[in-house]
Amino acid sequence: MKNRLCLLFVFLCCSILLFGQGKKQKYDIAAFLYPAYASDDPRLRPFWPMGIGEWETVMTMQKRNPGHYWERKPLWGYINEADPSVMSMEIEQATKHGVNVFIFDWYWYDGRPFMETTLDNGFLKANNVDKMQFYLMWANHDVVNVWDTRLARVKEDNVIWTGKVDRQEFEKICKRNIEKYFKHPQYYKIDGKPVFMIYDIPQLIAGLGGIEETADALEWFKKETKKAGFPGLELQITMWSINMNYSGFDAGKTTNPENSFVKKLGFTSGTHYQFAHFTNVNEDYNVIMDAVEKEWERIDSSYDFTYYPHISVGWDNSPRTGVSAVVKNNTPENFEKALRKVKSFVDRHPKQKPLITINSWNEWTETSYLMPCNVFGYGYLEAVKHVFVDEK
Repeated sequence: MKNRLCLLFVFLCCSILLFGQGKKQKYDIAAFLYPAYASDDPRLRPFWPMGIGEWETVMTMQKRNPGHYWERKPLWGYINEADPSVMSMEIEQATKHGVNVFIFDWYWYDGRPFMETTLDNGFLKANNVDKMQFYLMWANHDVVNVWDTRLARVKEDNVIWTGKVDRQEFEKICKRNIEKYFKHPQYYKIDGKPVFMIYDIPQLIAGLGGIEETADALEWFKKETKKAGFPGLELQITMWSINMNYSGFDAGKTTNPENSFVKKLGFTSGTHYQFAHFTNVNEDYNVIMDAVEKEWERIDSSYDFTYYPHISVGWDNSPRTGVSAVVKNNTPENFEKALRKVKSFVDRHPKQKPLITINSWNEWTETSYLMPCNVFGYGYLEAVKHVFVDEK
């Protein structure tokens, strides 16, 4: 009897050990999705008259800039991401390779939403939407000439639409998003709280009338979210660094937010949108990653909120402007090394949600995309799969 008990104990210990070795840590790999690759959206035509959204900028790059080194083509073709059958294919490929969250760039201009067709008609109507979660990043920046390649090189302070909103419009936006998106079963939550990311904090403050007014508006937003039946709102700030915006865009957003400022406004977490917003990207990818790791650690040790680490695939916005800072050597192999570093960071923070953000699923005109192309094939997606799906 004693020998049997000993054997049973050994068996149980071995089973627990084997189970522990076979169990994989689940990671939430969230890729930003830029919703401008849609056909038949009339509000896109003033910028892209061909009617295929910003695919026009990708397709006509060589025609506009003959002989330019940039020549990328999507292996899936110039697809309409507002088509649910197309988005179903994308969801299948994304989840197969380990990407299980899309962060939709979300816009509101001229008193109404802009570029919502990819989310509403494509993603939310896909027959496999239950495989993928999503949340919104409010891209509340001004619209200037840069989307229109006919005007992109014209250097003028021309604001087509402003991203600023007053309190009345802010409340309209928040109530709409709570009802339309937060309550969707696939909306991404942390501890039951819907995640809502805001891109441009100075713009938000300018529209609402000051820091005190903004803090009050965001507190109201949290209360409204609770009224809707949620335990709260996971309010996520887009991090920047002072005087370190190398993207060529959004030059006024380089204020490095201090911890007290972030706490006053009530943000509970933060992540980045692009490497170009906080370090020199006109550099080798491996050198950039050294700076990125230092930034992760700086934020992690300097702020009271939770920082969710970010990886960008690359940067080169020459399809829009013809000139750009350019990330060098951002091969799928080096991207995979970066993913291992971000995985290690997450593993060292077991008390927080294992969320990692990636720029991006489809930022073709900024040359920072996971989607397969003629240059690297499925290389970037395979890198994600190697690190977060295949390995135990």
